[in-house]
Amino acid sequence: MPSSRVETMGRLFILCELSVVAMVILLSVDRTEQLQSSQAHTLLRIRRLLNHPPVLSSWTDRTDFCNMEPNSSLTVVCYEDSVTQLHIIGEQGTPQLPENFSMESFITTLVKLPNLKVLTLASLGLRGPLSGKIARLSSLEIFNVSSNLISGSIPEELSSLTSLQTLILDGNAFSGQLPDWLGQLQELTVLSLRKNSFNGSLPDSLGDLDNLRVLALSHNRFYGQVPDLSSLTNLQVLDLEDNLLNGPFPKISTKLVTIILKRNKFRSGIPINLNSYYQLQQLDLSFNSFVGPFLQSLFALPSINYIDIAGNKFTGMLSVNQSCNEDLMFVDLSSNLLTGNLPDCLLNLKKVDVLYARNCLSTGDQDQRPISFCRNEALAVGIIPSNKNQKQASKTVIVLGITGGIAGSIALAGLAFFVVRRSNANRGNKTPPTRLILETASTGYTSKILSDARYIYQTMKLGSLGLPAYRTFSLEEIEEATGNFDSSAFMGEGSHGQMYRGQLKNGSLVAIRCLKMKKSHDVQNFMHRIELISKLRHPHVVSALGHCFECYWDDSSVSRIFLVFEDVPNGTLGNWISGRRSRQMLTWAQRIAAAIGIAKGIQFLHTVIVPGLFSNNLNITDILLDQNLAAKISSYNLPLLGEELGKDGKKSSSGGSKEIASRVNHADKNDIYGLGVILLELMAGRQLKTKTEIDAIKDQIQSSVAADAAALRSVVDPTVQKASSEQSLRTMMEISLRCLLNDPADRPSIEDVLWNLQFAAQVQDGWRESYSSEGSPGSPSQPPSLRLTIPK
Repeated sequence: MPSSRVETMGRLFILCELSVVAMVILLSVDRTEQLQSSQAHTLLRIRRLLNHPPVLSSWTDRTDFCNMEPNSSLTVVCYEDSVTQLHIIGEQGTPQLPENFSMESFITTLVKLPNLKVLTLASLGLRGPLSGKIARLSSLEIFNVSSNLISGSIPEELSSLTSLQTLILDGNAFSGQLPDWLGQLQELTVLSLRKNSFNGSLPDSLGDLDNLRVLALSHNRFYGQVPDLSSLTNLQVLDLEDNLLNGPFPKISTKLVTIILKRNKFRSGIPINLNSYYQLQQLDLSFNSFVGPFLQSLFALPSINYIDIAGNKFTGMLSVNQSCNEDLMFVDLSSNLLTGNLPDCLLNLKKVDVLYARNCLSTGDQDQRPISFCRNEALAVGIIPSNKNQKQASKTVIVLGITGGIAGSIALAGLAFFVVRRSNANRGNKTPPTRLILETASTGYTSKILSDARYIYQTMKLGSLGLPAYRTFSLEEIEEATGNFDSSAFMGEGSHGQMYRGQLKNGSLVAIRCLKMKKSHDVQNFMHRIELISKLRHPHVVSALGHCFECYWDDSSVSRIFLVFEDVPNGTLGNWISGRRSRQMLTWAQRIAAAIGIAKGIQFLHTVIVPGLFSNNLNITDILLDQNLAAKISSYNLPLLGEELGKDGKKSSSGGSKEIASRVNHADKNDIYGLGVILLELMAGRQLKTKTEIDAIKDQIQSSVAADAAALRSVVDPTVQKASSEQSLRTMMEISLRCLLNDPADRPSIEDVLWNLQFAAQVQDGWRESYSSEGSPGSPSQPPSLRLTIPK
């Protein structure tokens, strides 16, 4: 009943659209018109080609076609001496068309009525591909061939029908993808393609149909995300039932009357501004994978009469005092994770049909699950992008890494999310919070932010770094890894949360950061950023393993985030050059290699997405070394909430303009300065903790660069003085000085820095080979000739 009711009402809306147009045309027709004899013969030939269907039984050689009494199955309208409307709807049991029926021949005959504006040929058994010759009816405004057997794709010739207002192809066997050229039909108000075999993703050009009022694409095989339809301010009916569409709730205008997303694979919460859809009458979200709190305010929308959210994973506590629209006729809340009490208004409205079984509600006589089920059921819901229709959350920038005294294991993290009931101070609830685990799967990586990412290294491919696939972690796994957050696992606490050392069941060592949220944000504000985290994999950046959320039970807002980091076992680069590992000091070649690794990591962070991740506050104590002494950046800025903000607190623009703005503001050059300081520390063999120390070393290097080799070596760490070539030292010093220039605009690009560092490495390798072959402690006066490969 509910499904048929929605479909019936949707069809009534379309028929209403057609009726309005038809009535306008009928009222403007002079019923005394005389039809051209050639067009009368064409109508009789159409009757023969259709195998004399009963609906045309009254047509004879003497029929006055222009003055026939119209009815719901048959209408012919003339203007002057030409047919302008032809409306034929066959009856049940219409004789099958003969085996030799040709759609091509039929259309060839049909276009001999060149002034047709309205053409309806429904339930007539038409079969075969639709001929592109139909476009010869250049004045066509309404074209309806529903309930036939027409196959193949929509012919491209239809793109020339610039006056077309209604296109109805329901109930056929059309297949293939929807063409982009549909966006050229600027007069289109009704596009109905129900019950066909169309497939593929929906074209973005649908968002260009400014006059569209009805978009009905149900019962096909469309997949992927719905394009942005928010600019279609005239759209009133959106019917996408029974497809394979996924992603977030579609971006649509607030003027919708009917929204049907039933039986798809949508994975997100519903936008909070849905409660401002004041014209909304019918909402069907049933049998998807929607998650998060259900908006109870939908019951009270001024026009609403039908709500179906059955078969999802909606959470939240219903209130008995929630108000309802008195015109509500049907509400289905079945098979969700709702708690609390069914609103009294739903129980008291006599004409409303309310279904609410298989939840965890405290009231009602329908089958309810125990509340423990809704608090403990693990539900795989997939990683989802945030919906821009939701309220903008304030920005929090989280520095992913370990500072100063916290050495060793770091990585980005495993997240799943858990719903926790916030204790109610007014009720004095002192019992520990109960958790509902909602696991976010990680196999889908589908959001727009990742499709826009620019990957510049083949090693970024999933699994290429020897890391496990990104996944989610349950809270139980986090607790077990840390010994239930035992004090012995505690590593330290900073402005961005507490850090714990952990060990997973498979023996892998991890570091887990716990972040407590001070403001109320739902999961949707995090998910597109979390999906970005899952793709931040690079040999010189600490990589993500997964994620885990903990949320309040009553409103599903996030209470804590757990970030789990990969293990990087060899401590910080600062320890390796500062004497804390005096027996394992890095050689000059190893220091250059570490610098190259850091530069590659910076280049990755600056280019992995648009805009890049800039101003990462680089510090030598946040550079970790793995078992092969490869450097990994463990601390970098990642906006976990809201939009990117500049240092002045203003919002950046989107897309490429954001990147341009960031570079104009020299955010990328902040990292160049940080890298320059690290280069000084690598040469000096100690950490430089103050601006005074940095300036002192910089002045010494500035003076020695113009001097001889002895002066150069006098500045660097004594442990590498004799094992470094003059040219290599000079190159490192010169590029470090350029990195530390006061004006950010004068500092080199990261590509320039990387080129110079790789040149220094090649010069050092050549010098070392020459040194070994000569067996002399002195350096050769000239380095051997080298073929220099410019990195791409």
